Amino acid sequence: MSPHTPTRRLPRPRPGRSGALAAGMAVALAGASLLALGAAGPAQAATSLRGLAEAQSRYFGTALTVPDLGNGNEMNIANAQFDMVTPGNEMKWDTTEPGNGQYNFGPGDQILSYATSHNMRVRGHNLVWHAQLPSWVSNLPAGQVKAAMDAHITTEVNHYKGHIYAWDVVNEPFNGDGSFVNDAFYKAMGSGYFAEALNTAHAADPSAKLYINDYNIEGQNAKSNALYNLAKTLLSQGVPLGGIGFESHFIVGQVPSDFQANMQRFAALGLDVAVTELDDRIQLPASGAALQQQATDYGNVVKDCLAVSRCVGVSQWGVDDANSWIPGTFPGWGAATMYDSNFQPKPAYTATVTALGGSNSGGGGTGTTGALHAVGAGKCLDVPNSSTTAGT
Repeated sequence: MSPHTPTRRLPRPRPGRSGALAAGMAVALAGASLLALGAAGPAQAATSLRGLAEAQSRYFGTALTVPDLGNGNEMNIANAQFDMVTPGNEMKWDTTEPGNGQYNFGPGDQILSYATSHNMRVRGHNLVWHAQLPSWVSNLPAGQVKAAMDAHITTEVNHYKGHIYAWDVVNEPFNGDGSFVNDAFYKAMGSGYFAEALNTAHAADPSAKLYINDYNIEGQNAKSNALYNLAKTLLSQGVPLGGIGFESHFIVGQVPSDFQANMQRFAALGLDVAVTELDDRIQLPASGAALQQQATDYGNVVKDCLAVSRCVGVSQWGVDDANSWIPGTFPGWGAATMYDSNFQPKPAYTATVTALGGSNSGGGGTGTTGALHAVGAGKCLDVPNSSTTAGT
């Protein structure tokens, strides 16, 4: 079993109806977001993960899906603790363009509206990925794939222009040995599809930070070396790659000791780095020792990020153990997040607070959202070769 796992996917959201995004965003920004800004004082905000991270010029985020928005226990935690949201499924190709030229941004708009009304930013996830890809794309003649990819990226990024902090433009493009996944995009364009996708996304929204996101790249190995070499090549060509996402799906006790050094070498290229899908799974039933090791792991990951000036933030994949993707994907494993199945903070939460420089007295619950400061430059699944029921 691999120590790190790919991005996960939450249960499929029900399709929603796309609304007038610009008008809805304006109302949300002018209304609920302002209420959030005024509701909490500095001391209250500083006791949350988001407040502590913002004090370090970082963010602390989570992944949510539309069904999560109706779960009061999850939302109480998310509203209080996180300032960045990654849609678990709602901006992936199989949701946004299930048929050629047939777009559905309703689910993604719901996530964005929620985030805006709670003074959170959004990481768009994702534009190009071999999984959760509609069959019509995979079945296209090779000569038509580039046009389909460009149209999809342009349409989706334009739809959300000005509202997305960063896009995972290409998701999980490497095999474990460092070779490229031989998907429809690679078959049609070779490694040139990276530059094509990044340039197309940049043209649609020059203000968004553009990432390549992958798993099992946290330590230096064949896969992370291949990504590093690709990043150097793209940057030398003037391609607008802005960051690398380290998914960080760990097995308890197996966080690479060179995680910080590995992030730093990418940062030295002039790239932002981010921990994008953190969780740390434990073989069930979880022992007290395993939960303490998980706390050490979480604390170390946060410390690694804080030690790299261009590490802009950390996002946990999902909110709590009750709604984590892990048990459904790895039978016999679970307890992978900072909150248990009763929505109570675990030792990993306490360790995270400590790593961020906070006090462990109280906190961990559902305090009021504070003001979003300037930050550095659901059951959601992204599993390699997964079906649409288990991808991140």
